[in-house]
Amino acid sequence: MRIDRVFEFEIGVELTENIQALLIKGFPGVYPEDRIYFKQVPQFRFLAFNDENELVGQVGLDYRVMNLNGKAIRVLGVIDLCVSQNERSQGLGSRLLVEIDTFTIGKNIDFHLLFADNMALYLKNGYKRVENRVKWLKINDESQTTNGIGHEAISELMIKEVNEMRWTEGELDLLGYLY
Repeated sequence: MRIDRVFEFEIGVELTENIQALLIKGFPGVYPEDRIYFKQVPQFRFLAFNDENELVGQVGLDYRVMNLNGKAIRVLGVIDLCVSQNERSQGLGSRLLVEIDTFTIGKNIDFHLLFADNMALYLKNGYKRVENRVKWLKINDESQTTNGIGHEAISELMIKEVNEMRWTEGELDLLGYLY
C-alpha cells in the first residue's frame, strides 16, 4: 500500500478517470459524473494505491482561513474521503486520516474540519461533532453557479483540534463554499 500527496493541478487524464470512478462508486447517486470534485476543486489530495498500483482510496484537502466567533482560524478541510468497496473495513480510511495528521505536524493549522453523515470513522480518529451556526457561500453543484449565502446550524460538522487553539461553539463563517 502506498499513499501519495498529489496537487490538483498535477492530476492527468488517466488518474482523473480513476478518481472519478472511485468517487462515483463511493458516493452513489450523489457524485457528479463529469468531474472529480463536488462544488470546488481541493488544493491537493492523498491518494492510496494497492500493491497492483490501483487507486483504492482518496481524500481531498483544502487549506483556508475561516472565522470562528470573530476570530480568524486556519483550517485544513477534509473532503470526500472514500475507500473502494474491496478495501473497506481494513483500516485504509484511518490510514488516510493519519496521513493528514502527519502532514499537519509543524504546519500553521489550527483545526481539521469536515462534514460527515456517518461519523464513526472520524470519532475513532480523534474528531468530534460540534454545534455551530455556519455561514457559507452556496454553490449549485449542477450548474456550478453561486446561489447566495447559507446560514444555519449543520449537524454533520466535525472538527479535530491540531494545535493549541480550542474550538468554541457559536458562529462559524467558512469564508467560502461548504465542503
